[in-house]
Order: sequence, then C-alpha cells, then structure tokens
Amino acid sequence: MTTASDRVLERLTALHPKSIDLTLDRVLRLLAALGHPERRLPQVVHVAGTNGKGSTIAMIRAGLEARGERVHVYTSPHLARFHERIRVAGELIDEDRLIALLERCEAANGGAPITFFEITTAAAFLAFAETPAAWCLLEVGLGGRLDATNVIPRPRLSIITPVSIDHQQYLGETLGEIAFEKAGILKRGAPCVLGPQPGPAWDVIVDQAAAVGAPLIAEGQDWQVWEEHGRLAFQDGRGLLDLPRPALIGAHQATNAGAALAALRELGADEAACEAAVTRAEWPARMQRLRRGPRLSLLSTAG
Repeated sequence: MTTASDRVLERLTALHPKSIDLTLDRVLRLLAALGHPERRLPQVVHVAGTNGKGSTIAMIRAGLEARGERVHVYTSPHLARFHERIRVAGELIDEDRLIALLERCEAANGGAPITFFEITTAAAFLAFAETPAAWCLLEVGLGGRLDATNVIPRPRLSIITPVSIDHQQYLGETLGEIAFEKAGILKRGAPCVLGPQPGPAWDVIVDQAAAVGAPLIAEGQDWQVWEEHGRLAFQDGRGLLDLPRPALIGAHQATNAGAALAALRELGADEAACEAAVTRAEWPARMQRLRRGPRLSLLSTAG
C-alpha cells in the first residue's frame, strides 16, 4: 500500500537525474537554507567502511541505550519502509513527522537539483537537531569523503570498519583508492576506531589519519577481539572483557563487536553496557533466524 510519505519520496527522486552524484555542494546549500541542523546535533559517531557498518552501529546503540541514554540513528538503505533509516531518540520516525520534515526540505530546496540521499539526509539531520538526545550514530551512505553525511564539523568518534572492493565506478578501481574515500570522514582531533584492514587499505587510512591529525584506536595495536570457549574476549589498554557471544548471528559478528566495544570503551561505557552491546543488539533481516511465517512452515513439512 502506497503511503503519503511514499508519494513525497517519489517526488523527491525526480530532483536529480542521477541517484548517485558524489559532491557536498548541494547538501551544504540545502543545510544552509535550513539553518544548519548539522551543527546542532548531539555528539556524533560517524561510521564508514565496506562491511559491518550496520551491525556495529546496532551494537553501539544497544550499549548506549543500556546506560539510559537517548540515541539517534541514521542508516541506509532500508529493507521494507523508508522510516527504518531514521530512528529518533530510540524510535523509528513516525509517518506524520517524516512527511513534515521532507516537505520542509523540499520547500527549502526550491526545486534545485539534489539527489534523493542528500535531501533525505537533510531531513534526518533536522529530526535529530530538533529532538534532544545524547548521541547521534551516522552511517555513511557511500564512500565517505563526498558522502552527504560528511558535513559534520567534528564527530566525537569515527569508525572505519573493514574495507574491501565496492562501488568502483564511484570510489576508484583499487583498494587504496577506495580506502582513501572511506578515510575522508577523519577529522582533526577526533579519534577513529579502525577495524581490521587489508594491507593497502591499512596503509592509506593510517597515512590519512596522520595527515589530518586523527588519533587511531586500531585493531591489533590498541585492541583485539576473539572467540574462546563459546565466549567473546575483548582486550584493550583498559583491560580484558569476558562477554557472551554476540546475539547477532555469524562468525563475522565478532569483528563487528570488537569495533563496537572499542568505540564504547572510548565513550566511557562500563562492562554492563559492553555486555548489553553484544547481547541486546538487533539488526532485523540480516542473518536473522526465522521463527514463524509461511516459509518456515513450508520448510518444517518438507523433510
């Protein structure tokens, strides 16, 4: 069923002939017309990378909320409804507010060319700037350096999850070129949790961090994570954590949990919050076990 917000979103897709056109000029123009909501966000954790961004954010959110803190979250793409992209103080944005924000952005844009992701990112920033919260978790849409989310003056923390070959037509042909684009989120004085990286990506990110003056909290140097005897072990300069295995399914989630735990420790989380991060995180439809529904019923009768 088509909703009122679906009709507004469809209208916004016609504002630019390309769905992806990496530059910051258009989104900066719109944000200025809206009164710069990106400057009024709570403390930002900005996450780039190729793999594990959504899971890492889900764990950080679970850990921060376990401390009783209100958290905004912006992720993409969505699976079923656009509303999944914008979580305001713990709750998915409601239909009426989404429509109002999108229409404000549409009016401020005045029909000028702007991509769908740029104008909807501006809407998310408006929602976050106008609702009190302690934290704002932002997932990069594509790349990093020229992504519409990369207008934050200085995040509290950046994270770069494992980088691999992706979107070569936009980010570059080689792993080093792609890593350079991801490293574009690094800001002077803002620490960055760095997940495990292949050699060429590691070299580029380390060089960029040094160039801009962003301290690294790097896997293998400042923290490490591993599974042992059915548990998750995490070690950093603050000590050893012995935790349950992540609730999110898949061997790769140990790596994502490591980045999330390193981030939470940098943000001052205690052991209880770290345990909540790995045990309470939810990331629907990504390696999620089916428990009911017609497909499950069919499988149960097929054998």
